[in-house]
Amino acid sequence: MSEVELTNFEVSLQNLMISLEASNHDEAKHQIKELHPGEIARLLEAIQPKDRAVIWPGIEVSIQGEVLKEVNEDVQSQLIGEMSVDDLVKATEKLDTDDLADIVPNLPESAVHSLLLTLDFKHRERLNKILSYPEDSAGGLMNTDFITVRPDVTIRAVIRYLRLLKEMPVDTDQIFIVDRDFNYLGSLLITTLLTKEPQQMVSSLINSEASKSINADTDESEVALLFEQRNLISAPVIDENNQLVGRITIDDVVDVIRDQAEHSVMSMVGLDEDEDVFAPIFQSSKRRSVWLGVNLITAFIAVYFIGLFEATLQQKIALAILMPVVASMGGIAGTQTLIIVTRGIATGRVTSANIKTLINKEVAVSGLNGIIWSVVIGLITYYWFSDLLLSLVIALAIITNLLVAAFSGAFLPLALTKLKIDPALAGGVILTTITDVIGFVAFLGLAALFI
Repeated sequence: MSEVELTNFEVSLQNLMISLEASNHDEAKHQIKELHPGEIARLLEAIQPKDRAVIWPGIEVSIQGEVLKEVNEDVQSQLIGEMSVDDLVKATEKLDTDDLADIVPNLPESAVHSLLLTLDFKHRERLNKILSYPEDSAGGLMNTDFITVRPDVTIRAVIRYLRLLKEMPVDTDQIFIVDRDFNYLGSLLITTLLTKEPQQMVSSLINSEASKSINADTDESEVALLFEQRNLISAPVIDENNQLVGRITIDDVVDVIRDQAEHSVMSMVGLDEDEDVFAPIFQSSKRRSVWLGVNLITAFIAVYFIGLFEATLQQKIALAILMPVVASMGGIAGTQTLIIVTRGIATGRVTSANIKTLINKEVAVSGLNGIIWSVVIGLITYYWFSDLLLSLVIALAIITNLLVAAFSGAFLPLALTKLKIDPALAGGVILTTITDVIGFVAFLGLAALFI
């Protein structure tokens, strides 16, 4: 199924680009007219900014808000810049409160003011409630559109109440139970509501498993983990006083999981997951140059340690040829451990409580691999240079670097997390520097001693 969807997207993108290249703008607008907002968003992210400026005005204002919530922040900022205040208000006023809260920070102040004037008091209060929480928290994810009932009513009364509402919020799989002061008591599953006797009281049917609430200050990564562990479709959100303030639905959690996956991949090379693929050259160059500068600093650190053994290198050219092998083996071994531990921390499986056990295990694995591959590399070196001492030196250096790499790869993510530094962003750079320096010092140092 995924192949069919990918093929359909590629065909749509190809046809759209053909129309744009031929300056057939009417045809290009027609091609995306019947598409779902999510599909339009994906196409807009896949074309150049100048082409977006042509396509965007042709999209109906009634769905522009739905498209805005789907595109990444860089593209969203460009599209917002193409719109008048009146169009922005019309496009966003019908969005769900949680989606609106994601877009509001990127809107110009005049548009925010006009938008708030179109909302009734109830919706303004809901929006302000969400905006009062950090964007990456349960409070920032939640939707304030939910249904509540009291515990002292019957199933018959609840069903009658729902019929009076005529419609329910999207993804409603449970109704929340609160007391007169709006304190959260639990939930009633829709399946329970439909299958139990009408005269039964709500208080006797509270679902203890599905009713577990999430605190509004909970980090979004922990929210995603809770949804995975409990197989949730929705979950109630409470504040510090046990007041029900909202609910989180599975569609919001899917977005979190997708963003985390993109962040993990992009941050390893210093990029932002919201970066526009077709951003202007100067803008992209400016962002990436910072990372290149950091890499240059770490490279010079490694070069400095190589320079300490200049005399040793001049005596035996084979050392210069073999140096990258030692550094590369340590880098790969360390990166494997780094990714395992970083992923473990992200999913909650690795904490300060079990990190010592994991470090011991990873060091043991690298020790075993170090022995195996040091023998292989030692034999290759002896066959190449016919020098037994050189073979022994590189073998010892490989074992040393793999052990240090494993320890560093396991320890670094936890240390960086405690320092409030993203291990996915900084871990790779620091680890590469460590394995390069240790690899060069171990190899050249042992060579200086024994050769």
